[in-house]
Amino acid sequence: SPSQVHAGEAPKGAAFRVGGLVERGSIQRSADGLQVQFQVTDEAQRVAVQYKGLLPDLFKEGKGVVAQGKLQNGVFVADQVLAKHDENYMPPEAEKAVQDAHKKARAMKE
Repeated sequence: SPSQVHAGEAPKGAAFRVGGLVERGSIQRSADGLQVQFQVTDEAQRVAVQYKGLLPDLFKEGKGVVAQGKLQNGVFVADQVLAKHDENYMPPEAEKAVQDAHKKARAMKE
C-alpha cells in the first residue's frame, strides 16, 4: 500500500506491487498519450506512479488500481497497470490498502 511504501516497507531495488485508488485530479498524460503519471492513494498516503504504455480501458480516477514495477528516486515506475474490471470488484491489493488505511485512521482518532 502507499502507507507501507512511505513507512519504508517496500523492497529496495526489487519489483513489487502497489495498490490503492487512482487519486482524483492526479492523472497527467503526455501529448502522445503513451506516458502517464498519476497518484495511487490508500486515503492515508500517496505514491507517484509513472507508466509508459496503454492503460486498461477501465483505468479512471477514484477507481481501484494495482501497479507493478520498482521505486526509483521516490517515484514508482510501473511496467504493468491493472484496473478493476467491474463495479463490484477491486483488485485485492487495492482493497486491502484502502481497508488498512481506514483502520489506521480510525485508530489515530481514538
